[in-house]
Order: sequence, then structure tokens, then C-alpha cells
Amino acid sequence: MRATKTLLVLSFLLAGAVACFASDPNLGTWKLNEAKSKIPAGVPKNTSVVYTAEGDKYKCVVDGVDAAGQPLHNEWTGAFDGKDYPLVGDANADTRAVKMEKANHYSLANKKGGKPTTTGTIELSADGKTRTLVTHSMDAGGKKTSATFVYDKQ
Repeated sequence: MRATKTLLVLSFLLAGAVACFASDPNLGTWKLNEAKSKIPAGVPKNTSVVYTAEGDKYKCVVDGVDAAGQPLHNEWTGAFDGKDYPLVGDANADTRAVKMEKANHYSLANKKGGKPTTTGTIELSADGKTRTLVTHSMDAGGKKTSATFVYDKQ
């Protein structure tokens, strides 16, 4: 009887976790909409961003092209709690921190050696179909640059 109760409780907990992530508008594949974006020349473009549930965290896989048009790929697994989590595959950053500021609005900071290299905000539309990323960073010449990336949910 005790094993049955334990199994029942675990089933409810798993169902709750699945339901929580299932309704999360972040999850899924996002494709860059260049026509709606404002990307200065020489700024890398993340053309595809995929968020999946990884236990109680998110896994984010990014593909795109760098400033020279060469392929780029990076991966991050973390929570939206503002803490630094390892970022793999990005030459300009070794950690990423994402924090939910309010529903559908997040702050972002990529860091290298503990120092911010890119900061920004992520805003999800009310219908969950559009994701807008605004970034602030320095270009190779040390000039401040900003970009707005608009993504469509696939």
C-alpha cells in the first residue's frame, strides 16, 4: 500500500512538472525574422534558438553566423534565476545569466571571466508567437553597439 501511495505522489509531481513546462511560452524553436529585426552590420546573428526543458532548468541551443559570416553554435543550460551558468561555444562569453523580471520579460547577461560582454532583454509577446531580444555590447573596435532581434515561434 505504501509503494502505491509513493508511486501515486510521484506521478502527480511529474504530471505537474510536465504541465508547468508545457504551458511555458519560452519552450520551442524560434527562427530569426530579419525583416523585423534591426541588426547593425558586423553583429553576429543567432538565426535559430531552441529552448527545451532539461529537468528543472532550460537548455538553450543557438545557431547562427558570426560577424564574418562563419557558422556559430553555443549551448547554455540554466534557470531564469539571474545566476551565472556555463555557456559553451561562445568565444566572447563563458557564462550566461537570465532572470525573469516579470511575466514574459527577462534580463540577460553574457559574461567572460565574470565581466559582462553582452547585456539585454528578452520580451515574449502576449500570444507567445514572437520573441524580441535587445542586446547591448561592444564591437571589435570597442564601440558600443545595440541590436534588436525578432524571432517567430515555429
